[in-house]
Amino acid sequence: MSVNSKVVPMIHPGAALRKEIRSGQFVAPFIGIFDAFSATIASKHSTNLFYSGFGFAASHYGLPDLGYIAWSDMVQAAWRIRQILPEHKLLVDIDDGYVDASVACHVSTQLERMGVAMIMLEDQKRPRRCGHFDGKILLPLEEYMEKLEMVLAQRTDLCVLARTDAVGDEIYRRIERISMTDVDVIMVDGVHSIETLREARKITDKPLLFNQIAGGKSPRVTLSELMEAGSKLVLYSTPCLFAAQTAINDSLSAIFSNDGRLPDTTSGRSVSVAECSTLLQENMALHLPGSRAAKLKQA
Repeated sequence: MSVNSKVVPMIHPGAALRKEIRSGQFVAPFIGIFDAFSATIASKHSTNLFYSGFGFAASHYGLPDLGYIAWSDMVQAAWRIRQILPEHKLLVDIDDGYVDASVACHVSTQLERMGVAMIMLEDQKRPRRCGHFDGKILLPLEEYMEKLEMVLAQRTDLCVLARTDAVGDEIYRRIERISMTDVDVIMVDGVHSIETLREARKITDKPLLFNQIAGGKSPRVTLSELMEAGSKLVLYSTPCLFAAQTAINDSLSAIFSNDGRLPDTTSGRSVSVAECSTLLQENMALHLPGSRAAKLKQA
């Protein structure tokens, strides 16, 4: 960088997302991804991406999300996404902060420094599980609040999403307590009815996020219905993962039911090696001299 060149200060993705949230407008949907390739595809559909523990556990370990993921797993995974999609806003699931409040602070600091826009911190107690499964155990509220407030106290630009897996009246007790903090967004996972959003809206001024997962406990609703119910953010946790499972099964079944013949790429049933390579080359271009991302790194 020359001495006379003007450096344009970078806005942290967390600060940019907070400005979006506070605008009062509906925020672009967060699309759940499970690796760098799915993130690349999803990035064409939204500026906001979500790295879930469910998707990471499935893609990295081939196992269900039962809470054995190490904090270093998610930090490294998020770093790979930030390298190829620096202009997208990334929400990262850090489960319960990996048990200890000090670890939760350490992890959130690392994620903030690499440009992650927001983290999700839940109030489940281990052994934890997917929010749309039965058998969840909650941390005592004050224990969760101590952890949440420690994370909030040490963040600068990073947005924090507080997630509760409570049910019944406990949902509203926890929302009221969480609302007393500087948390940016609140999410109730595994809700059975959109009416829960409407009731939550009555007791908090904090932005609410609704989590959509195919076959989960929550109803299938439109963005218009969510806006009407008072939600400002929506999360699609697993569409990429479930689509990959469906497509891989269908593709391989078609190949072997056709005596091993590959599909005709001109029919639209499959991308070609050239199309896949083109997609990946776009990510490579971010690191080449002259690209916007390269200029930002130089600055």
